[in-house]
Amino acid sequence: MISLEEYLLRLNSKGFHFGDDAIGFIYFGKHYTGATDELANAALELTLKAQKRFDGSFYVSLLETFSANEIKNRKEAIRFVRDKQLLAL
Repeated sequence: MISLEEYLLRLNSKGFHFGDDAIGFIYFGKHYTGATDELANAALELTLKAQKRFDGSFYVSLLETFSANEIKNRKEAIRFVRDKQLLAL
């Protein structure tokens, strides 16, 4: 499990560049929903796959959905979005 900071650095090295405002919002969403780094990373990954860019409202909505459904880790998050057909994965 890597930290959110490490995940953002990894994404940056792969060409996903986030401005300071986006990074601030990513951390805001994590703290607002009480998400772990693992869930924040999963929500960010799924947001980028679904939207092809960072969409703050989509990201926070995923985190809120994970929280409301007591999703605890990346594997559960991916299974949840597949089962509920929230995203085409």
